[in-house]
Amino acid sequence: MPINQSNSDSRSGLYSAEERKRRDTTKWTTVQAILAPIQFLVFLISLILVVRYLTTGEGYGIATISIVVKTVLLYTIMITGAIWEKVVFGQYLLAPAFFWEDVVSFLVIALHTAYLVALFIGGFEPTALMMLALAAYAVYVVNAAQFIWKFRLARLGQPSSSTDDVVTA
Repeated sequence: MPINQSNSDSRSGLYSAEERKRRDTTKWTTVQAILAPIQFLVFLISLILVVRYLTTGEGYGIATISIVVKTVLLYTIMITGAIWEKVVFGQYLLAPAFFWEDVVSFLVIALHTAYLVALFIGGFEPTALMMLALAAYAVYVVNAAQFIWKFRLARLGQPSSSTDDVVTA
């Protein structure tokens, strides 16, 4: 049973009092707060490099390296985020308060992984690989916006929707 199922009566905003305390005291909150802006910065640099390659035909190697680095950071933030959810909500992923963010994160991971698989098995044109990376990046932007919205809601102490207390697992 997820931790938040028993505390839904004391929920104020995204977190119950107990969840907020766990969120504020775990080192994983700090880890996420450090990794998220680093990943976003790497994303921006990589996006510029990918667009540069697509528009000029130059810089394929550095664009590829940037996508791989972005993907490694994505895996890292996903793993540490799952640990954070376990500590705060009592389940590794799909906690009710972050259910849709996690669902979209799975799509982001799938697209980035598809890029890596396509890169390493070969047989794909560089432009096709870069377009796949752009698709992954587009979904990543949606996912980042979801998390920024939740961060803002948490700062304001507001619930994200009426489904926050629904248990999904």
